[in-house]
Amino acid sequence: MSRDVEIPQADREGELAHPRAVYDLFGHAAAETSVAEAFKHGRLHHAWMITGPKGVGKATFAYRLVRRALGAKTKPGGGLQAEADDPVCRLLEAQSHPDFLLLRRAYDEKRGKLRGEITVDDARRAPGFFSKRASGDHWRVALVDAADDMNVNAANALLKTLEEPPEKGLLILIVHAPGRLPATIRSRCRKLVLRAPSVEDCAAWLKERWAMPGDTAERAAALAAGAPGRALALAETGAADLYDEMNAALGDLPRFDRKAATRLGDLVGAKGGDSRLEIILQFLAGFAQRQAIETANAASLEAAGSWAAAAEQIEQLGGEAQGLYLDPRQTVREGLAVLRRTAAQAAGR
Repeated sequence: MSRDVEIPQADREGELAHPRAVYDLFGHAAAETSVAEAFKHGRLHHAWMITGPKGVGKATFAYRLVRRALGAKTKPGGGLQAEADDPVCRLLEAQSHPDFLLLRRAYDEKRGKLRGEITVDDARRAPGFFSKRASGDHWRVALVDAADDMNVNAANALLKTLEEPPEKGLLILIVHAPGRLPATIRSRCRKLVLRAPSVEDCAAWLKERWAMPGDTAERAAALAAGAPGRALALAETGAADLYDEMNAALGDLPRFDRKAATRLGDLVGAKGGDSRLEIILQFLAGFAQRQAIETANAASLEAAGSWAAAAEQIEQLGGEAQGLYLDPRQTVREGLAVLRRTAAQAAGR
């Protein structure tokens, strides 16, 4: 790949700044105080599982913890926030700190895409990393972002590190869906749940911190269910327009607007389509989940089960799109087809 072309990073959201270069944290003061107190009193667990909705700030929080563990000077106030010009922070931003290991989906140069999973070879880097001592009187830290992306063999390889925790070694797992991880891993981690602020607070933050127009901020906050990072990413990709197109395509199920469906396909086929594909599939899965709730409330349990299965199928389709490098247009068409078939089944057609 040409040096002039930036290689995609699996742990970066669109064109937003990478979490290692983000120093503001919104909405998680209580969680930060709790972890800072554990640090202060020497009670820091060797393995942390940071969970919560996508875009809620898990990676931003994790990097605050990483900086503190690596010895960055923190600002007054008792939290984890470090000075951005600290040498530790500069080394992390340059991806050159000797006591930090990042495990994430790698870039496949042959295919020109990110790999669909964290492999066993990736995970096997952790034992060797933790076998060495820190360069200073601090910790060695490994961050997995996201642990959901590990395949079975990778998870088993990482489990060995958890079973024999190294001295002054800290393992941080960012997890979107804890149920996808083996119970043997979950049971060995201290769980920290980050919850999204209210939609209203998130919208206010978007307006004040990012000078976002009111209507844009409110729609992005609502679509992200209050998760601030997700709201920023959705606003950046024009998610509100994508959402409108999706609703137009699905407005008369089991029939759908083929022109709107074609426009959705064109959007994922254009530049930046990977991020749009992820958003569209999330919207489609969310549509199915809402239908499942509505039909369950109407005491139509069989239809509710069909809609729940459709949501799961679309989520699986998203994983296959990454892992098998499926054509994005065909992926959108298949997601729409799943909803059409489910609607026809529910209507008895």
